[in-house]
Amino acid sequence: MKRPRSAAKSRMSTDATELVRLAVGLSESGSHFEDLFWEQKLILLIDRMLESGAEDEFNAALDHLYEANGNAYNALADTVESRAESTSLTISQAESPTESQSPERQERFFDVQLFAAPVLAWSRYAIPAGPLSKPVTETLAVQLGAHVFARDAQLALIDYLFSPDQMPPTFVATRQLLDALAAAALIGKHLNLDTDNLPETNPFLSDTRYLIGAVVVPRGAPLFRWNEPGATRESALKEWLRQGSPNLEPLLTGCAYQALLPDAYHAARRQADIASREYSLKASITFLQATAGIAPEELRAVVAPFHEERLEEYRIGFGPRTSPAIYHGSVWPLLGSEDENSDLVGEIEKALNNSGIKEVVILEHDFPFEFCDDCGAPLYPNINGETVHAEMQEETHSSLSQTLH
Repeated sequence: MKRPRSAAKSRMSTDATELVRLAVGLSESGSHFEDLFWEQKLILLIDRMLESGAEDEFNAALDHLYEANGNAYNALADTVESRAESTSLTISQAESPTESQSPERQERFFDVQLFAAPVLAWSRYAIPAGPLSKPVTETLAVQLGAHVFARDAQLALIDYLFSPDQMPPTFVATRQLLDALAAAALIGKHLNLDTDNLPETNPFLSDTRYLIGAVVVPRGAPLFRWNEPGATRESALKEWLRQGSPNLEPLLTGCAYQALLPDAYHAARRQADIASREYSLKASITFLQATAGIAPEELRAVVAPFHEERLEEYRIGFGPRTSPAIYHGSVWPLLGSEDENSDLVGEIEKALNNSGIKEVVILEHDFPFEFCDDCGAPLYPNINGETVHAEMQEETHSSLSQTLH
């Protein structure tokens, strides 16, 4: 995923230096054919580095370009992401010989795309993540094939519902997952995941869950349903919500959830990150209404910016309008190219108003990017301009105190 990076402190390797040179060339290109020239060279190098596991070299080149050349950084990040999540395959098969001919080999060409199907969820209990049964995996694959992917597509799912903490952490790991899924899809199987080394899921009241899979089509054929005549993203999402989404309910017991449009792996994750910010605000407000008995119009939201070396996020503290107490907190992180000049405060205030909050207090001075020394939880702003723990009062309906993200 594209994200801000700190400046690299060590000398770059030969491959990292070449990545920088090619990315700068691509970013400065002035024509379609020059784009192709730089892209082809960049793709060949990236593919070789993905195969050899050169994650550190990718990070070194991206670190350098993030500080030195924003356009080249975007060009390199886009290309590395695309090569980690997509590939082309050539399969050689024997043709049946005639009486007068010996067997010949026929080559077939395929495009393969890693995809993710995000689901936003919140619950007063733990949001499930974990293995999927074979019938559930097959049912979800059928629904995805019927409503999201093109008619000629073959697809394979991983038999696991992922939390963000369990997603592939690197470009190399993402490509390895793609290769395993592609092999499964070509033989009509789903991928059984070895879960022994997956990290534990962090407990949040509001979070995202993901189905991950790969779709395989003949080279140049449509991948998604909206690539075909007469279909749109909107119609695909509508049918996925109507017919596919109910199959998620048994996986998310005790949760409210909202399925998003499945898409290419990194694009789907970015869209989920964006959508999850407003969703977590709504979850916090609904949770407080259910557990503390406070209607949205009786709540106050205090919004403040939190900085480290730069603006990192906004934190929103929720509490009753009659008290400075903060019962809950939510984090609105900066994403992609967002910075101090983005109108994030306006977006947050609009989202809060749409959820029924009448009193929104904006604190304009910067707060340090701090967490509790004892438990590691974020500290949230209150009406007095202080940072405090989000903590339910004893007289409320529930003693639960959880961070939303």
